[in-house]
Amino acid sequence: MCGIFAYLNYNVDRERRYILEVLFNGLRRLEYRGYDSAGISIDSFLPPQNGASCCSPYPLVFRHEGKIESLVKSVYEEVANTDLNLEETFSIHAGIAHTRWATHGEPSSRNSHPQTSGAGNGFLVVHNGVITNYEVLKETLLRQRFTFESETDTEVIPKLAKFVFDKANEDGDQTATFSEVVIEVMRHLEGAYALIFKSQHYPNELVACKRGSPLLLGVKEVNEDTSNGPSFCDVKFLTKNKQPKEFFLSSDANAIVEHTKKVLVIEDGEVVHLKNGAVSIIKFEYGKGKQSGSLPRPASVQRALSILEMEVEQINKGNYKHYMQKEIHEQPESLTTTMRGRLLHGRSTKAKTVILGGLKDHLKTIRRSRRIVFIGCGTSYNAALAARPLLEELSGIPISMEIASDLLDRQGLIYREDTAVFVSQSGETADTLHALEYALENGALCVGITNTVGSAIARNTHCGVHINAGAEIGVASTKAYTSQIVVMAMFALAISGDSILSQARREAIIDCLFELPCKVRGVLELDQEMKDLANLLIAEQSLLVFGRGYNYATALEGALKVKEVALMHSEGILAGEMKHGPLALVDENLPIVVIATRDACFRKQQSVIQQLHARNGRLIVMCSKGDAASVSTGGSCKVIEVPQVEDCLQPVINIVPLQLLAYHLTVLRGYNVDQPRNLAKSVTTQ
Repeated sequence: MCGIFAYLNYNVDRERRYILEVLFNGLRRLEYRGYDSAGISIDSFLPPQNGASCCSPYPLVFRHEGKIESLVKSVYEEVANTDLNLEETFSIHAGIAHTRWATHGEPSSRNSHPQTSGAGNGFLVVHNGVITNYEVLKETLLRQRFTFESETDTEVIPKLAKFVFDKANEDGDQTATFSEVVIEVMRHLEGAYALIFKSQHYPNELVACKRGSPLLLGVKEVNEDTSNGPSFCDVKFLTKNKQPKEFFLSSDANAIVEHTKKVLVIEDGEVVHLKNGAVSIIKFEYGKGKQSGSLPRPASVQRALSILEMEVEQINKGNYKHYMQKEIHEQPESLTTTMRGRLLHGRSTKAKTVILGGLKDHLKTIRRSRRIVFIGCGTSYNAALAARPLLEELSGIPISMEIASDLLDRQGLIYREDTAVFVSQSGETADTLHALEYALENGALCVGITNTVGSAIARNTHCGVHINAGAEIGVASTKAYTSQIVVMAMFALAISGDSILSQARREAIIDCLFELPCKVRGVLELDQEMKDLANLLIAEQSLLVFGRGYNYATALEGALKVKEVALMHSEGILAGEMKHGPLALVDENLPIVVIATRDACFRKQQSVIQQLHARNGRLIVMCSKGDAASVSTGGSCKVIEVPQVEDCLQPVINIVPLQLLAYHLTVLRGYNVDQPRNLAKSVTTQ
């Protein structure tokens, strides 16, 4: 959802124009998360107001509703109308930036971030998350004669920081450090947040902290000697000062990787203080208050940097017009990467098998589970639903499906004998994270399936599998969905590995997995056919998608893709429920997609097609190659033929034409493919 970014250069000469462009490009890398306004703060040495000293940097704030390019234009226009020198050089400078996805208050300049403590911009904050007790804090601050300009929950944070700072320095001698002020602010905050603080009182310093929402620190040593080996792995590396460095703070690795691959994933409760070219990390423990009337001084911790396992090329569009288009067409490669090193062909007497290193120490526990509960939201839930029949078939263990928010609303039963599997592309989905906390409290074995190394779900589960689909920038998930299905198919194969009865079935599935990338590449050849179909549907207002068995999930996911990006009402329906209401919608105008590829439900789907045809339904049927005559009597409907694979992997094949259809519909209807209206890539608030 919201994206936060900061850039601090230390003992590195950078012009103000360069600093601005680093901040703007950081925001561009975060666009895909979803936003409706943006803002930045940089320093000036223009004479400040309110009698503040002109010797220290004075923070300037620029905010604008709409797209990042609107912010860029407004900043340069404002600069042109002042004597602010874009060529002025800073050896030390701290800048912060933000993309806002509205939760409290409409999209507007005054509700955009950075939010300020008041006139003079004594404290500035950018925030990703939701402060749940902001109303109580706001009432308290109003009694202290603070005035509020925005409708946001965030504005209480910089004002609270000013209140804490003023109280700590009532005698006029500034003794409280920046991190101490922030820690005292954190003690009063409830909810989920990632925060970056900038202050006129602490020039050229930044403090970052988090609870629930993602935040990373990137470190780049200027003129570093790469031949000296991985010195950054030393825990003392971050505490070294005086050496020329550039620091980057971001909600997302995508905004850091083009600058450096040396990163620190900030943990919940950690306060990261950037000062004098060094990084100090303090662990704040919630619930511990003041001692002896002074600000709390939690213990410092030492952390080593790690290396990002991604390339800049992954976050560029390449030769494609849109990220969604690129990611649809990357699926043969992403599926190959997902399976690499995990499938064993078997030689001579050796059986074909699956190795999932992240699960090997817990397989016996999973096999003894009372049941396996899959928990997710949106596309991740649909991927688990697609894999459910195979998991039930091979494991013999009852499988339950839970939408994370619904599980929490009901306080659904989770037992210590359960295995709870949490599926999330980002690994930071708020509802799924809260469900994980709930399952841990109830003693279940928790397994994570994510696409993001170091994410909250990856760190907090007992074990898990990384899907290795590569960076996915488009808001509508495509390649992550198909990789999730494949990972869960391999999960089913792994937990049934000791079963002799299912060996033939297992080996057939493994053979099909090896062939799957090639089969998907063949389906992508339907691109032009799907574009032609999109042209026929461009003016439609609704679309129904019928599926059953393995492809009920395909119907849900295909409808979701159309809904998300083409902004067309679409509904995935279990075909077995057709006569229980949906049949009333059928007429000669409403387009209906029926998924009828060869599996155990094929005959039933043929019956569905006949019944819809008898009511003059406007049918689009997806079938296996060679089955066109079986599903379209006398050429009465549009037919999409796809390759036939093992029934449990057919959803991977069948979703691709629907992804292409959604993409082309969106482009033809003139909507934003990669950043659909009102949606965010990573849903980090409830």
